[in-house]
Amino acid sequence: MRSNQTHDVMLEALEAFAATIQSKFSALAAGREEDQLRRPVDTLLEKIGNSRNLEVVAKDESTLDDQLGRPDFAVTVNRLLCGYIELKSPGTSVAPDRFRGHNKKQWERFSLLPNLIYTNGNEWALFRHGERIRYVRFDDDLTVLGTRAVNNKIAAELHVLLADFFQWEPIVPKSAKQLAELLAPLCRMLHDDVLAALSKRSEAMVSVARDWRRYLFPEASDQVFADSYAQTVVFALLLARSDGSETLLLDRAIQQLTGSNSLLSRALEVLTDSQLSDDIGASLNLLQRVIQAVPTGTMSRGRRDPWLHFYEDFLAEYDPKLRKDVGAYYTPVEVVQAQVRLVDELLREKFHKRLGFADGDVATLDPAVGTGTYLLGIVEHALQRVRSEEGDGAVIGRAESIAKQLYGFEIMVGPYSVSALRLTRMFHDYGAKVPRQGVGICLSNTLESPHEKIPELPLLYRPIGDEHKRARSIKDIQPVLVCIGNPPYDRHEAANAENRMMTGAWVRWGESTDSKDAILNDFIEPVKEAGKGGQLKNLYNLYVYFWRWALWKVFEHEHPGVMPGPGIVAYITASSYLDGDAFRGMREHMRRLCDEIWIIDLGGEGRGTRQDENVFSIQTPVAIAIAARYGASSPRTHAQVHYCRIEGNRKTKLEKLEAIEGFRNLRFEICPVEWQAPFRPKGIASFFEWPLLTNLMPWQTSGAQIKRTWPFATTPEVLQIRWGALLNLNAADRTTAFKETRDRKVTSVITDMITGEKLQPLANLSSSERLTGIQRYGYRSFDRQMVDCRCAVSGLSKAIALG
Repeated sequence: MRSNQTHDVMLEALEAFAATIQSKFSALAAGREEDQLRRPVDTLLEKIGNSRNLEVVAKDESTLDDQLGRPDFAVTVNRLLCGYIELKSPGTSVAPDRFRGHNKKQWERFSLLPNLIYTNGNEWALFRHGERIRYVRFDDDLTVLGTRAVNNKIAAELHVLLADFFQWEPIVPKSAKQLAELLAPLCRMLHDDVLAALSKRSEAMVSVARDWRRYLFPEASDQVFADSYAQTVVFALLLARSDGSETLLLDRAIQQLTGSNSLLSRALEVLTDSQLSDDIGASLNLLQRVIQAVPTGTMSRGRRDPWLHFYEDFLAEYDPKLRKDVGAYYTPVEVVQAQVRLVDELLREKFHKRLGFADGDVATLDPAVGTGTYLLGIVEHALQRVRSEEGDGAVIGRAESIAKQLYGFEIMVGPYSVSALRLTRMFHDYGAKVPRQGVGICLSNTLESPHEKIPELPLLYRPIGDEHKRARSIKDIQPVLVCIGNPPYDRHEAANAENRMMTGAWVRWGESTDSKDAILNDFIEPVKEAGKGGQLKNLYNLYVYFWRWALWKVFEHEHPGVMPGPGIVAYITASSYLDGDAFRGMREHMRRLCDEIWIIDLGGEGRGTRQDENVFSIQTPVAIAIAARYGASSPRTHAQVHYCRIEGNRKTKLEKLEAIEGFRNLRFEICPVEWQAPFRPKGIASFFEWPLLTNLMPWQTSGAQIKRTWPFATTPEVLQIRWGALLNLNAADRTTAFKETRDRKVTSVITDMITGEKLQPLANLSSSERLTGIQRYGYRSFDRQMVDCRCAVSGLSKAIALG
């Protein structure tokens, strides 16, 4: 009986919907056609909800100018966000594979949503995370036939679709990895909302961005701010939920965080202010609903720490390019433990610290802390030694002492949040209290100036300002005995001054307008003096900046009342500095600052013909380096450099690292003592005495640097097909497909290499333009291909000019 009544209500509601649609479209009302669907769809949803004893409200989402916008309705069921509805004009397909232009780009954004209906009145499609779950289509056009297009079959099918839509519940993740994959698309949606609000100059969002830059990251671009904003909200809500808070009520989440992380608590309060609801309300509400469904034990159960890989999984899904740019790659535990054990041995044997890291005055810093793996490894190793040498009763006291001596910097909000949580929980697990201001992990750009002046902040932003002051104090005032970690790796153009925050900041650019006071110059000038300045382009890399900062912090910076003295820097980084000409100054500076340097070369070249498995999921060779000084500086004495290499596949390398208990387990060779010599042993074969080919033929060039591979092909026909595909795109899509670089854009006017004629920019060409200028090209040794000179001319002309 109940089923028949529901069906009758559905049929009646659908007939009323159809009649209204016919009436509106026959009246030729002004305005967008999809707007004529708003009221009928709203009424239909309300009636169907009432028939199921549900309070259904379809809230109009505000339209946004010059952007993809958001779905037309945010639908709540019994006051909980349920999903979204996007309206299209009758005749516009609701099949994503038929979308073009604006609709296609809009779908790429909306497909992230977990519960979404697309409808043009005649067609209804229900999607979950981009996959179509249900589809209903009227046999005839409602706008023409009205109620005559409605029948029992359609009413039943549409009722099932809407019932499925109303009953949506967030998927409860079964693991931390599933949670990361669930949250990443929603974080990306919030990020896009923030960028959209900034682009339309939303007063509330612009104000928040201005304060964020003023009080935390002075040079943050809109993109960096949007990333920070989205990740702050997501991780603050997630951490509050992991502590048992209700995330549907923001004030409760904020209150829950206040006791454990005042920075995140206040940041969440600022970033979710009601004045921002028009800008981020849709994506924020969805995040609240999804995170509320996460069981509070999801991130605390199991034998392995569920946070261990969480951020890497999250970032791989959220923004793979950002993951690469910030070098967010999980460091294998075997690598971390090997570094920790070796440094601990030095502390005990050379620095006379009986308990190594557990001694009360071993200040240790990880300048790129990530999710805290190194600091946790230090705590675990140190307290094991305490337990074995002093007994269980000494553990709590030593743990509290260590908690005051560990520091870390992290520029990304996500890993900062995770590392602070993990380290705090570890100390609590040992029964120890953390310092009143929390563990020593700060949200900060390590490479920023330690001398910057931070203004007094209004009360609302004081916890954020206090964090900035705390980080600056650690950089400028707190002496550090050990600097350890895995700094990020990312190359960039030497002259890239557009985003100084992400290209070396104070280390690379200094504080003066001409960068003459930049400490990186200590690496640069010796290379120029050696006549190798042309190789310096290889020096501009994040890992090099972190090396320069660590050497300055541990060995050079004069802290108040403390002269620079003994210390240790232990990094695993790319190994290009071991012998490249660009790194002559770096090697010389390290030899002058240190007494001993140990290199553990792990190889890992993933390119070329002699490939070697890496301990990371990258193709760049890596090495562990431990640089130590035992007393005052002696810049006229060369540091002794020891070198060893660990061979084998990834599994073998990790097993060998795991077996390292101390330096005695490694067979080191002595490297040359010349200031700028490679950090590798000198070969003993006779050909090592021969002159280098570069000495006999000193003129060198990098050759043609096209910066894109698609203008090469084995046949001209393939190039013609690619050319046609490029010109069939609109201007915006041509920009993306062409793969623009600094020196070559689709708007560039170029010169034909053969005729000298000025050629029209690619952006101005019609789709019928014929490709000319295909030439044979020596792509690699014994590999002759064809090249599209029109699209490769920038790099080719440079090579020809040099030649």
